[in-house]
Amino acid sequence: MDIMVSRAFEHDVFAVVDLETTGTQIKQHDRIIQFGCAIIKDRKITKTYSFLINPEKTIPRAVENLTGISNQEASKAQTFSFYAKKIQEILENTIFVAHNINFDLPFLNYELINAGLSPFAGKAIDTVELAQIAFPTIPSYKLQDITNTLHIKHANPHRADSDALVTAKMLLKIIEKIEMLPTATLNSLTSMSRGLLRNTYYIFSQVSTYARQEKRPLNNDLIQIKNIVIKKQDKILGKEKVKNIAFPKSDLEKRKLFKHFIKFRRGQVSLINRIHEFVINDSENNLIVEAPSGSGKTFAYLMAFAYNLYSSRKLVIAVPTKILQRQLISQEIKQLLKITNLDLNAEEVKSSRHYLDLDGFFNSIYQTSSDRQTLILQMSILVWLTSTETGDLDELQLTNYDAQIFNQITHPGDARVGTTFSDYDFWNLVRSKQEQADILVTNHAYLANNYSDSIWGQNPFLVIDEAHRFIDNFNNSRSNSLQFESFWGACTHLQNILFYDKNCIDNRFSNDSRYNIYLENLKYAIVDLIHQINQIQTELFARIAYSQSRVDKGNNRVDVIFNGSELFSDVATFKRLFNLLQNKIEVVRKNTNEILFLLYEQENNIVNTDEANILELQESIDRFDYYSEQIYILLDQLNTKLSLEEEGYVLQISNINDPLTTNINWLMVNSVSEISLLYSYFTKKLFISATMSQNNNFDYIKQDLFLANDTNSYLAKNTFDFSKRLNIIGLKDSQVASDPNSAEFTDFIAKFIAHSVQKMDHILVLFTNLDTIKEVFLQIQTANELKDFEILAQGLTGSNERLAKRFSIAKRSILLGANSFWEGIDFKNCNINLVVVTKLPFESPDQADIKLREQKLRNIMTPSQIFENSTLPRAIIRFKQGCGRLIRNEYDKGTLVILDQRLWLKNYGIKFVENVPVTVEYKTFKDLQKALSKDK
Repeated sequence: MDIMVSRAFEHDVFAVVDLETTGTQIKQHDRIIQFGCAIIKDRKITKTYSFLINPEKTIPRAVENLTGISNQEASKAQTFSFYAKKIQEILENTIFVAHNINFDLPFLNYELINAGLSPFAGKAIDTVELAQIAFPTIPSYKLQDITNTLHIKHANPHRADSDALVTAKMLLKIIEKIEMLPTATLNSLTSMSRGLLRNTYYIFSQVSTYARQEKRPLNNDLIQIKNIVIKKQDKILGKEKVKNIAFPKSDLEKRKLFKHFIKFRRGQVSLINRIHEFVINDSENNLIVEAPSGSGKTFAYLMAFAYNLYSSRKLVIAVPTKILQRQLISQEIKQLLKITNLDLNAEEVKSSRHYLDLDGFFNSIYQTSSDRQTLILQMSILVWLTSTETGDLDELQLTNYDAQIFNQITHPGDARVGTTFSDYDFWNLVRSKQEQADILVTNHAYLANNYSDSIWGQNPFLVIDEAHRFIDNFNNSRSNSLQFESFWGACTHLQNILFYDKNCIDNRFSNDSRYNIYLENLKYAIVDLIHQINQIQTELFARIAYSQSRVDKGNNRVDVIFNGSELFSDVATFKRLFNLLQNKIEVVRKNTNEILFLLYEQENNIVNTDEANILELQESIDRFDYYSEQIYILLDQLNTKLSLEEEGYVLQISNINDPLTTNINWLMVNSVSEISLLYSYFTKKLFISATMSQNNNFDYIKQDLFLANDTNSYLAKNTFDFSKRLNIIGLKDSQVASDPNSAEFTDFIAKFIAHSVQKMDHILVLFTNLDTIKEVFLQIQTANELKDFEILAQGLTGSNERLAKRFSIAKRSILLGANSFWEGIDFKNCNINLVVVTKLPFESPDQADIKLREQKLRNIMTPSQIFENSTLPRAIIRFKQGCGRLIRNEYDKGTLVILDQRLWLKNYGIKFVENVPVTVEYKTFKDLQKALSKDK
């Protein structure tokens, strides 16, 4: 696209400001310690200013570490009052710009007023919001991350002068990007932008004004429907399949293929050959493979199957996470096709909720929202639509889908016909592509719930990657709940909309007889529904005495655990109660719908109040539909004895003294019949992972996957020498607490991190619970020894997805993680130098799903047998996965440290040692520190 002649802002002067401060709280008398400013005139950076300021108070250690500005350095500087007049002169007649305008501008104005001067009162613009809109697919909008993505050199992050300069450069890039947008998109953005912070709208207003004057034509690769501009979609054409493409059997043929692309590695080639042998052998239906980290397992199974996909049979690959789905499509399969030159198509398969519903989105932008984050999301989607080819919302790298708007803009999965955007519907497009694809990549959870979908084709092949996690993921995906407290909370909310809010329906239409009949019905029906919910809660609460186990969660919160026959011994009574509940939901739903239809008929006379009520009523109906669906699921289980036996139930009680705080969760604990049904849809099934065996024995994984004892297995060879790339050190020190659950040991973990990792860049510290993470984080977050590290902690500094992004992006970082960080989160392009196992990864016996599993096993095993045959093997698999975080390819190198001294103190410790690829060295804390000071 040709960039328009730059006329916007030619008469504007921008003052791009950044402040460093002693803290973030003006009311607690935090002060400025550095003022940085870059002046933009005629779209060029013409001047910069930097003033170090004496805050007349102590700078906290954490701020010293972050900014590099010491108390000693600041104490020699002038106070703010010395610079106040100069700063006011710099800002005069400028547009104030900052990356987080509502921090920098109020803080600066507070200091100006204290110095006896007038506050800045001109236009003010926020670059965080601008960046979110202009660059919607950037993973993080922290200043340092954006500048890295935009290739803006950032010499001294967290110094005001450097931050102001790069923010100015970023602003110019943002303006350039906005100027390249189609005029219709700019017009929409401008009309929406008044809801942005302060005067941020000015950027869109000015660019849009000049764009309209130019009357630019729409680019050929774009199309406009209504006022939405989207990228044209490629037409899907069927293709003639090439016949008889022979698999390269010999080493010579493979060497020719691999030349200039990948190394010929004997271990990987042997793995390819074994899997291909399985594919063409009609007598073999299942194969278990353990392929060590770095062995190239993904390419191996792709190549082994690829040459057999020209008979209209699809290859279905199931991986644990959606992140791995995308990685497999964009990297591994792309590499396969480049090397083999095979003419194959691959597509992702995941829930329709991942795709934008264009009709829903179009409607959403005409609905008033007081939520600024929703507005920013809508504006960023308008920009994104000019470039996306898929409509896959994952491209936006969002970490939270909880906002109300997602109910409206995510695709419900219907085949869209006859709507404004049906010809360009993203879900229709992706389903068409999936039908014609040769390789379909999905995730464990989606496969578990959609294994009978026709999209997989006839007699498909199946690869379960990371197969050691498949059954747990299958069971978790089939778990569900009825949160009764939220349910009657939704009922109360509906009562407020209808009867009690200031602008409620009853007040608005009390003189309209059409509304009165439905309002009268609802007045009693909602109360009746709440009473029915409470009756079921009371009946469930009364079953507590019949439970075999419970978990005290603190603050009167209790989880009470049952099998189906314990909780629902009187099935007939509960069926009657839940059927009554369904009937009462339908009465409320039907009457609420009638009121909604009446409001729709008011379309020409609608006011903002009615529009808000329509949205609230729509959301209420959606909630009731959801609860109704959950009740149907539960009723299905009550109607089938086998289902009750397969499920475990947990009553989650918020206050053990109040029956009306009872909620119910159900978890699949015996999935053998469902898994067998899933397996029947696929002719060849490969189960592969880096952790399938226990000391080269596959018995546990066969049992876990419900496979026959005579199922064939294959242990792939390492493709490189681990002893040259991996060091494993176990702590053996009588001066260190030996009980990993003690407070002394928690203190030791913090001490170890603070005093042992300075030579490393990326350190992953693995825990088994979040409480310990919090205690360690609080001890190390201000440690002077770690001032150059970004310290991230699960449950404290962001979502798991955000932590993974930050850990990968940061130059030096320490991540404290549990649960999925042992194996489930993938770190992109991040060379981890050190992995610390703080505690051997036994599952917590207080988790409801663990208790349910053990309760099931107690029917056939003794406690010692459960430990030997279930608890210990599961811990060893997770331990092996934790070890595998370090070495992902032949170039990785690092150290694994195990702080849990049960490794050598307990008899079972040897089982862990036997399952790692190199010899474990044992060292005292002092010697361990010396060893780490040499490594990197």
